[in-house]
Amino acid sequence: MDVFLLYSLVFTVLYVSLSIIYFITKANTSNPNVPPGSTGWPVVGENIDMVVSGPEKYISDRMKKYSSEVFKTSILGEKMAVFCGAAGNKFLFSNENTLLTTWWPQSVTKPLLCPTAAQSTIQKVTLLNRTFIHEILKPENLKHYIPTMDSMAKEHIAQEWAPPEKSRFKREVKVYPLSKSYTFTLACKLFLSIEGHKEVKKLSDPFILLTSGLLSLPINLPGTAYNNAIKGGGMVRCQLMEVIKERKAEAMMSSSGKVEDEGRDLLARLLSATDEEGQHMNEEEICNNIVGLLIASYDTTSAAITFILKYLAELPHIYEQVYKEQMEIAKSKGPKERLSWEDIQKMKYSWNVACEALRIFPPGQGAFREAVTDFTYAGFTIPKGWKTFWSVYSTHKNPKYFPEPEKFDPSRFEGSGPAPYTYVPFGGGPRMCPGKEYARLAVLVFIHNVVTNFKMKKLVPDEKIVYHTSPIPLNALPVRLTPHHK
Repeated sequence: MDVFLLYSLVFTVLYVSLSIIYFITKANTSNPNVPPGSTGWPVVGENIDMVVSGPEKYISDRMKKYSSEVFKTSILGEKMAVFCGAAGNKFLFSNENTLLTTWWPQSVTKPLLCPTAAQSTIQKVTLLNRTFIHEILKPENLKHYIPTMDSMAKEHIAQEWAPPEKSRFKREVKVYPLSKSYTFTLACKLFLSIEGHKEVKKLSDPFILLTSGLLSLPINLPGTAYNNAIKGGGMVRCQLMEVIKERKAEAMMSSSGKVEDEGRDLLARLLSATDEEGQHMNEEEICNNIVGLLIASYDTTSAAITFILKYLAELPHIYEQVYKEQMEIAKSKGPKERLSWEDIQKMKYSWNVACEALRIFPPGQGAFREAVTDFTYAGFTIPKGWKTFWSVYSTHKNPKYFPEPEKFDPSRFEGSGPAPYTYVPFGGGPRMCPGKEYARLAVLVFIHNVVTNFKMKKLVPDEKIVYHTSPIPLNALPVRLTPHHK
């Protein structure tokens, strides 16, 4: 229903806007120095082209047609310069806060952020991510969560993946929804100390609405994905604000007036943290940051796990090497001993496999910036106010950087690994994803618990991949699990 409504709206806009196409075309050609490309239809731009072809083909086709360095387009209602290749990535990553500043489209900011968070607040959230979130998510601050991650992974697999006790029968499961359930439950526990199926589901249900409309065309009419995202975002923020207020009240009632046990979860650390001037974040700022962390856990981490398991299920020689590495670790542990930081550091081949899966199917598509002044790149002028976008697809599948790009080859990440700015699933520069280390731990702990318990076989050999905010297997990656004989 959403698709039909969207197309009806699109065609209506096209008919109404035909009279101004000439003027827009004239405006686009008045400055011959802007990058080559097409801005598509008025209002709609090239959104439909990107959805129909998929982001990977959309990027590669325009690199071939217009420029392999930078091309113009119009998506999400904005004129945009898409920077391509390692040089384009380096330029955008290196010029943050000089030529460029952070920008996110309305279809992201309005559903995610508290209503008072205007563009100025987005800048403040960005600053807070650097000063607070990066500090909180440093490896040394995440180490003590590994045993909890391991315990939760074991419990999840025993309940949702394993056949009934004492049964030697195989079991068929769908990887994608189970990985989403696990990563979101884990995030609720580690970020907010929320536990229990009922409490987690209370938060995950509106998250489904929220994530379904991110990066959609911002048409706020009943039934549209964007409208659902706004509704879901409002419900999520309402619940999070209740938790934040309750935890602050607990701190006020304590004898010291401070948040007790800063290691309890990430919310405790956010409530306790201060900047260089000794200032705490207010409740809305904390809520904005928690929402961002939950979005990453719900979407990108679960997508990463799904595609790693996809390759382990279809490539036996890769699976066997991961299994050997993980069993060596498992055999070194006592019956009730949990994984440790030292164990994670031994999972080198497993992480290379994960990196190769992230290269071929990166969970995030790229990120936006806004030009704060006119500047020149590759001989073209990028006007002030234009938005820019870097895309993983301009390098990850480029044979210039990765020979035989469709081949799954974890050895690409041995030694010094890929050339700088070519492998960018977590971005780069000062805006590199602060959750990279958290994602690494969550992924490796989960992979350890899957491969030490089961072999997997794909049930849909040529399953189609579709794209929303992250790539998704059309049939949710059904696999048949065969328990190891113990």
